[in-house]
Amino acid sequence: MQQLQHNVHGVAADAFVCRRRPELLLFTVTVMLVALLTACDPIADPTLTPMTVSPVTEMPEVTPLLPSSLRNLYWGDLHIHTALSSDAFAMGVRALPSDVYRFSRGLTIDHGAGYPLTIRRPLDFAAVTDHAEYMGQARLADLDIPTTRQPLADLLAEGSRLAVTRAWVETMALMHENGFQLTLGGVDTAINAAAWRTTVEAANTFNDPGKFTAFIGWEWSADGGDVTTHLHRNVIYGSGAVPGRPFSAIDGPDATDLWRFLRGERAQGRSVIAIPHNANLSQGLMYRTEDSEGRLLVEAVPQDRSDLEPISEILQVKGASETHPLLSSLDEFAGFEIASAVPGQKGTLETVKGSYARDALRRGISLAHSEGFNPFVFGVIGASDSHNASSVTDEDNYTGKLPMMDGSAGLRTGEAGLGLAYMTPAPSWGSGGLAGVWAEENTREALFSALQRRETFATSGPRISLRMFGGWQLEPALAVAADGVAKSDAAGVPMGSALPLQSGSGAPQFVVFAAQDPLGAHLDRIQIIKGWVDEEGVTHEKVIDVAWSGKRSIDLATGRLDPVGSTVNTGASTYENTIGSPSLAAWWQDDDFDPDRPAFYYPRVLEIPTPRWSTYDARDLGVEPMVPVAIQERAIGSAIWFEP
Repeated sequence: MQQLQHNVHGVAADAFVCRRRPELLLFTVTVMLVALLTACDPIADPTLTPMTVSPVTEMPEVTPLLPSSLRNLYWGDLHIHTALSSDAFAMGVRALPSDVYRFSRGLTIDHGAGYPLTIRRPLDFAAVTDHAEYMGQARLADLDIPTTRQPLADLLAEGSRLAVTRAWVETMALMHENGFQLTLGGVDTAINAAAWRTTVEAANTFNDPGKFTAFIGWEWSADGGDVTTHLHRNVIYGSGAVPGRPFSAIDGPDATDLWRFLRGERAQGRSVIAIPHNANLSQGLMYRTEDSEGRLLVEAVPQDRSDLEPISEILQVKGASETHPLLSSLDEFAGFEIASAVPGQKGTLETVKGSYARDALRRGISLAHSEGFNPFVFGVIGASDSHNASSVTDEDNYTGKLPMMDGSAGLRTGEAGLGLAYMTPAPSWGSGGLAGVWAEENTREALFSALQRRETFATSGPRISLRMFGGWQLEPALAVAADGVAKSDAAGVPMGSALPLQSGSGAPQFVVFAAQDPLGAHLDRIQIIKGWVDEEGVTHEKVIDVAWSGKRSIDLATGRLDPVGSTVNTGASTYENTIGSPSLAAWWQDDDFDPDRPAFYYPRVLEIPTPRWSTYDARDLGVEPMVPVAIQERAIGSAIWFEP
């Protein structure tokens, strides 16, 4: 060994090094030349020229579901932006509110990156929620920015990696330094009001009771002093009665200002709610209840908060806000789509507490126990937060949130530029979500009522059907009965409700029904997440597997259900429905129930593993896929509460 350290094939070590230096120099120069040559060429990105299909120019016919006292399931997206939002315009979007509703109803529109977009299945309802801050101003301001100097489609198709990187960095720096103001001089209320009229008129034009509901709304986009800290809410109206212009974070930068505005709107007879979203990026502020010294922040938890904000958006492109591994260390599925606003940024216990829905539900029952009221009685929905006037949430047809940021496979993975993979947060983002709403009929009034009473659930994109009922006299046979839903509804309460108080009652029972997306993957399992307060006022949580596919069993050593397995073929980006089940149902009784302590229960349904959007992108680009290559898409239901 010592001989080899000083002599390689009989050549002195120092001679070996000297002879290799020119080769090393040649290698280095070659690498630099390749990098320079590569920087001068665009990448071959097939996602910019998807398979040619005829655009849909005539609205598909819709057969309305008959009104039902048992409620029908309707699918929608209450979080879509257009060119009236400053950030969307700066990133290359030119579509307007009418395009959102055309797309949602099945018509083809253009993506900001130039290619056609057609939804796989039309939605039942949608809302345009452009940022209220500087609404409509960017598109009229003759801004000198990359996407006004050259159409984004041309830049991506013809521009070099260096040109794409330069435009990307300039755009991101502009947004980070100036937020929604960009380079605008100030607020122009006349332009804001005109943009708002465009939004309202589009919704009223496309609203078609029974067939499609177009809600009127906007996004109030406050932050915690940094554009990467999100305290945003979507404001949604239940009818056509709306104000003359939207209330923005410039009008009132605190949640208390927004709540005061909402109360004023209701005093005028207008039906309106706010929907918090991206709590996961709020740095612990969205559901904060105490100050740094542990004192209750009374202004942050008014007793009517649950009425003003009856639902929260917990699944969307910028990640999941259900829970976090630091908060739910015993939940093996807590790490789903944990996103960041800054590449490589990791959450800490300080920043994740107050940033996730399950933690907020626990805070709520803790306050119910200690203070006598619960400000966090809220249901859940999913949405896209698309800034492309669209709502494409399919993993195998993902088109990104912001065109300049992630509107192509090359941009999402960083392959389209130089070093973009280390700068963009897009790899940590998901493909968006959807809202499932159980309502009597497809009208503004019926759907808004369902949102207000929280009979809703969130999915990470697939149209998984989910329903849960709770009560004191629900029999196990209901889970398999042909009329199980009707009898459960009659004997119990649906998701979003409180269990009725019953003197001398025993343990509560729950019945859950779930069915796969007809175009999607089989189901792995149904879980019920329970949160409760003990006799010392401390909150706890537990994840219970209540139904699963196949002949698996609970591991007695770990208490966990055996994994369902995986059929994912990473290279081909495919999977097979040879495992899992098309539908699942469960009956469960809480034998550890304490009638003297508050508690909540909500359902979660998991699919079998399927390829993540990044795996499809890697296949299209001919590169190695990022981790994770597969995910388990899910549906998460609103809770049922017990309050003594």
